[in-house]
Amino acid sequence: MFIRQLQEPIASLPGVGKSARLGYDALGIRTQGDVLLLSPRSWEDRSIIVPLGSVARNTGENTVVNTFVQVLSQSWFGGRTRGKRTLKVIVRDISGNGDGRLSLLCFGRDFLEKVLVTGRTFYVYAQAAYHMTELQSSQFEVIPMRDDGSPPAEFGAVLPIYPLSGSLSQRIIRRDVAAVLAARSFDDELPPSLMDAYALLPTDRAIRMWHQPSSLEDVKKARQTLAFTELFYLQLVTRRRAVRTDSSTLKSPGEITGSEKRFISLLPFSLTADQETVLKEIRMDLDSSSPMNRMLQGDVGSGKTLVAWISALHVLSHGGQVAFMAPTELLARQHAENAARLLAPAGVRLAFLTGSVKGKERKLILDNLKAGNIDVIIGTHALFSKEVEFRRLRFVIIDEQHRFGVGQRLALMDKAATPDVLLMTATPIPRTLALTVFGDLNVSTIHTMPPGRLPVITHLVSDASRERMYKAVGIEFFRGHQGYFVYPRIDDSGTSDIRDVTNMFEYLSTRVYPGIPSALLHSRIPEQEKMDILERFRRKELMYLVSTSVVEVGIDIPEATCMVVEHADHFGLSALHQLRGRVGRGTLQSYCFLVYGEPLSDDARQRLLVLRESTDGFRIAEQDLLIRGPGEMTGTRQSGFLRLQFADLTTDVEIIVVARKEADAVLQADPAFLSLSHSVIRDVLMHAPPFPEDVIDAS
Repeated sequence: MFIRQLQEPIASLPGVGKSARLGYDALGIRTQGDVLLLSPRSWEDRSIIVPLGSVARNTGENTVVNTFVQVLSQSWFGGRTRGKRTLKVIVRDISGNGDGRLSLLCFGRDFLEKVLVTGRTFYVYAQAAYHMTELQSSQFEVIPMRDDGSPPAEFGAVLPIYPLSGSLSQRIIRRDVAAVLAARSFDDELPPSLMDAYALLPTDRAIRMWHQPSSLEDVKKARQTLAFTELFYLQLVTRRRAVRTDSSTLKSPGEITGSEKRFISLLPFSLTADQETVLKEIRMDLDSSSPMNRMLQGDVGSGKTLVAWISALHVLSHGGQVAFMAPTELLARQHAENAARLLAPAGVRLAFLTGSVKGKERKLILDNLKAGNIDVIIGTHALFSKEVEFRRLRFVIIDEQHRFGVGQRLALMDKAATPDVLLMTATPIPRTLALTVFGDLNVSTIHTMPPGRLPVITHLVSDASRERMYKAVGIEFFRGHQGYFVYPRIDDSGTSDIRDVTNMFEYLSTRVYPGIPSALLHSRIPEQEKMDILERFRRKELMYLVSTSVVEVGIDIPEATCMVVEHADHFGLSALHQLRGRVGRGTLQSYCFLVYGEPLSDDARQRLLVLRESTDGFRIAEQDLLIRGPGEMTGTRQSGFLRLQFADLTTDVEIIVVARKEADAVLQADPAFLSLSHSVIRDVLMHAPPFPEDVIDAS
């Protein structure tokens, strides 16, 4: 039996009543197999005596003590009536490893009055620190010594510390894990060749050492095996298509077409080395006999969209149609305007389609698209509606791909039999995610920025420094430069102190910058009015916009040098980096002001410090992964796909690389897992797949 085949309800274990079942349910644990997949968040090493006398004085820092004590006395403090007073128990060290006394402060644990009786001996594990001259602890576990004077089972062990919920306690979970392990044994989940090559443990031994280790070294060895197993199957899921694509035979060498050469020669600048490299990679895919499945990643302003348009010319030269999808109408319109400026002079027939395009205009676009009279159509999710038909859709480009659901992307791809797909993102993907979650994609990266651009200078601004910031931005207006003020909400709900864009627009335009032309921009403003505002901003009829995060992507104004983000602690790292990317689009020195209020959470403070210290989107993405975790970054946390139990995508790069190599080797040699040496892989995927995707062919 594999661990995930163990489907008996957790409630069938002795002692698991309704309250424990509810606690397990909140942790996503419903079966006995699930409880073995619940990873401890840490382990407590109780194998070595740490006496009371080892705690340093005058530091105020908590120190773990792990020793045997005798109760000396009891007293109460803090009040005269029960419920308002607190029990205080003084104990002395009797471990023989030094002396010392400890005051146990029993907040909310009055029942210990009848347990910690004077003269009795206990094993104690506690976090202790000196307060004035007294060693105290309010976080402690006390267990009576056995009748024969020997220590309880908890002493000398390495105990797992599990996440808790509801009425669950560490003792309950340890009991239930022990019951499952005592009743079952489990089959290996890896081929013997892999276990031998990397000195991995049998699955049964690894899961026992994980939950019931005799040392911290056991934990390390068990995790190595369990993490490798998990990542190996994740790679099998994500790499299967990529391996097939890599093994395809090219129909042509991916040479540049004449239309591409003419287009590039007319540009007023030269392509960067990264842009040229990425274009070669994309051309090779486009000319391959297998459909392209590639992600183009690059920092804000690195020139990804230009690469997409040149790639589109390559497809158009071979008679195909191109669909370009953006997540919002505002961004789609920006792309359509740029495409008209760049591609229309080359004779490319363009169309724009969103939900707001209605009536005869919409019918005309749909008819011409189906007849093949439109080369490139640009739009939003309206492109994958049922009424949209193509004559020969060959190339699908999806901008800001993380904003679309998987189902939406697939619906557009279904408009063609085997379209080439290019996903673009200005949120760089950390290496570990590129190797795992996006492992089925070939990834192209633009690292370099166009020449002449200066790094944006980022300032963290407290409420107390607000007036100085307003003056600094005012100086930029005096120099003829433009700016943005971004707020997290449209209007005041009356329930918080968060500034809103509506009231702040009035305040800025009448109190701070009177006479300086500005405009209000947010999602409730009609699309055409938004476009008119942006066009006036582009012509410098407006000097600043007061906006929500609708300006996060797609706005390219070289004269804009100031980005002010209010309540920056309410935004994620990716959003803040995108907003900062709206300035610094030309050769002028630009500034980003991240305004925050106290108190700041630790995560918020960490995010703001990362932004201040770096403008490198790839480093920021790595830090975002550390802070938020992979599920939040990729939008898969609720799907279960990234519910890794043993591996850590932030630290296990070496294991990921090895697992990817071995998965590719298996898929190249035996993609259906038919050989005897790979039968265990087939069995796991058929009977106990670690991830929801089924990688075994129906045949």
